[in-house]
Amino acid sequence: MLAKVKSGALLGVDAYIVEVEVDLAPGLPAFTTVGLPETAVKESKDRVRAAVKNSGYKFPGNRVTINLAPADIRKEGTGFDLPVAVGILAAQGLLPPAAAEAYLLYGELSLDGRLKPTRGVLSMALATRAANLALIIPRANAREAGVVQGINIYPAERLSQVMEFLSGREPLTALTPEPPALVAPPPAYDEDFRDVRGQEPVKRALLIAAAGSHNVLMVGPPGAGKTMLARSLRTVLPPWSFEEALETSKIYSIMGRLKPGQALVPRRPFRSPHHTISDAGLIGGGSIPRPGEVSLAHHGVLFLDELPEFRRSTLEVLRQPLEEGKVTISRAATSLTYPARFMLVAAMNPCPCGFLGDPKRACTCTPNQINTYRSRISGPLLDRIDIQVQVPAVPFRDMAAQESGEGSFELRAKVVKAREVQGERFHKTRIYANAHMPPRLIKQHCAPGPEAQRLLETAMERLGLSARAYHRILKIARTIADLEGEGGITPAHVAEAIQYRTMDRKFG
Repeated sequence: MLAKVKSGALLGVDAYIVEVEVDLAPGLPAFTTVGLPETAVKESKDRVRAAVKNSGYKFPGNRVTINLAPADIRKEGTGFDLPVAVGILAAQGLLPPAAAEAYLLYGELSLDGRLKPTRGVLSMALATRAANLALIIPRANAREAGVVQGINIYPAERLSQVMEFLSGREPLTALTPEPPALVAPPPAYDEDFRDVRGQEPVKRALLIAAAGSHNVLMVGPPGAGKTMLARSLRTVLPPWSFEEALETSKIYSIMGRLKPGQALVPRRPFRSPHHTISDAGLIGGGSIPRPGEVSLAHHGVLFLDELPEFRRSTLEVLRQPLEEGKVTISRAATSLTYPARFMLVAAMNPCPCGFLGDPKRACTCTPNQINTYRSRISGPLLDRIDIQVQVPAVPFRDMAAQESGEGSFELRAKVVKAREVQGERFHKTRIYANAHMPPRLIKQHCAPGPEAQRLLETAMERLGLSARAYHRILKIARTIADLEGEGGITPAHVAEAIQYRTMDRKFG
């Protein structure tokens, strides 16, 4: 006898509908799964067999064949346990033929028949809505799926509950989707810009970076406060929109990183991988491609401390995501694209010993050592970093001063105001900040006046800046104008933006 049940599989960060076909045929007992299943899918036969028996049902003693269609795409994960179990029971005549037609089933089974939380439910809910189906999932994933509007969601705790519901003998309470409120008080952090003594020019640069989501490179001696400044940056990041939170939460969902009962990632991510990270760990990869740190930092911050200590090959793979906001991982079996629209914040010393240019401590590095150290960061990568700022050592009078500059609360208010201006500017696009503008929008929103244009032309000739640097200067100038509440870009805005590119000449 044949039964068909709908389920879903993950392809990148999105899900697609999979039809689970179950055939019971005479012959010796066997359990075969076809349709390019990976190891976790193949192992489901043992979980399903135990779950069916321990739920009080009879497991068929003849030949069982499971087909996962479309059969030419590799299937992975444990979410097929529930649809396979329901399909086997339906093939035995325990369900009416059309009982499960309007539902998508997804969930892992324990050996006693309980439904366990499964990764990727958020993407599965979006695919369910697109297919105009209802969704049956483990109760532990209910809050995660509940952020998707326009579908009926039925959380269940056991296989027997699902069977009773589909047979019409016992109801399941549908979940009412309610998107979580994203407008919340700023989260409490241990860091605050008020605790950073001195470094007012650097704080200004980071304020601009946060307001426009620009990439930043800080260069300074050890102990100047680069790491503290980078970690304080997350305290001024603006609250994100529902669309941004949904995009990032899909990535965390397929990685199984959402906490139990968590609907969405509550705040913009701040990822800080160690410099020993591999190419696949940073950019994503593996035999079955998985997102890397650049995708986990989507719509947030990727902080690379001691930038030259990373392998050069690892740093070079950042070029594509920095430019395109996504990363494509190609393997023999498949090619997947993951979103990676992050804000890069990097820190480095000016030389291996760290004291080049320090007025009080002599540098012990040879010119060859300095050149080798700096050459680990290629010119094309440096060209993609919008703001490049020097972080000098903090003098004693600044460290001992009782007064400090603006704190994170005041700076965050400025960032939020600037992002509101950008939200109105880009409300009909998929762009959320000035740094993401393509050339077409740069020409439309970042046109400088004649005097500012002449200033920019002079800087381009004297500093030897690239066309990419030209566009990034205009985007930074646009962000500065937004922070100051001005509609046009003035020569002062352009002049400040140019000063953040002077390291191109020194390090390029």
